[in-house]
Amino acid sequence: MWKEEDNKLKRSFQFKNFKEAMAFINAVAEAAEEMDHHPWWSNVYNKVEIELTTHSAGNTVTHRDHKLANRIDAIYEQLTTGK
Repeated sequence: MWKEEDNKLKRSFQFKNFKEAMAFINAVAEAAEEMDHHPWWSNVYNKVEIELTTHSAGNTVTHRDHKLANRIDAIYEQLTTGK
């Protein structure tokens, strides 16, 4: 689940393998570009860490971050459960 701390929304995701993690990253990149709202993230093998904050609002959490978080959750659900 997403947690809000240090003026950021943060969440960790875990996958079966690196290939699945990269498919997730690529899908999130497409959604982020479409929304013109780009996350900070890191990836090590099958783990992806994401942080969301709105730079134009003084690096605080806004509705834009929550909206992208919801899209990211939907992408994760689709990739890991096939729904």
